[in-house]
Amino acid sequence: MKNLEKVLDSIMRFLMALSMFILVAFGTWQIFSRWVLKDPSTFTDELLRYVLIIAGMIGSAYCFYRDEHLALTLISDKAKGSFKFILNIFIEACILFFVVYVFIYGGLKLSATATNVSSVMRIPMKTLYLIEPLCGILIVIARVLKYLQAFSKGSEN
Repeated sequence: MKNLEKVLDSIMRFLMALSMFILVAFGTWQIFSRWVLKDPSTFTDELLRYVLIIAGMIGSAYCFYRDEHLALTLISDKAKGSFKFILNIFIEACILFFVVYVFIYGGLKLSATATNVSSVMRIPMKTLYLIEPLCGILIVIARVLKYLQAFSKGSEN
């Protein structure tokens, strides 16, 4: 399980670092071409837009993996005992349902039915839309790893 965690962590960190490198490199080129050459690059404009979306999606999956995602904990922080345990299970079930239904199922449906092509790069949008189910799968794996860790710690006590 630790090996899977290390691989998952390495993959997501590499993808985030790669997307940040692309954003910095092509963003610098976009600024240079716009202000110095007076001819803005339409290719980098579209590329930056898609890479920013991809970076945000992968970043959100990584936040779920590290359990540092945004959460409203007003009720769960005040809860105690078995109610807190049941509430946490309910919250995690809602998260999993949302991710599986919206990210994975909805993302696959969106990707399967998309017929348009990006205007400048000429990439089929169905290819770009695959980031949504991919991130959904990463989030589900991250949550399952969290559950396995929680149950293994619970069984040790």
